[in-house]
Amino acid sequence: MAAKGNNEVKQSLAELTRIYKPKDPAKFVKTFMRKYRVSGGYEEELTSLVRMELSKINC
Repeated sequence: MAAKGNNEVKQSLAELTRIYKPKDPAKFVKTFMRKYRVSGGYEEELTSLVRMELSKINC
């Protein structure tokens, strides 16, 4: 992810997380990365972002 695109990817993923409320964050991130062609190496960071968004929703 480039510096500019990094924030856009995170915002898009957070928005999709709020919409779909996935049961399995890791699988959701893998699908997102494959579909939107996000380069590897960011999977853990994005998975933690999804988990954080889900915890915000559930509170």
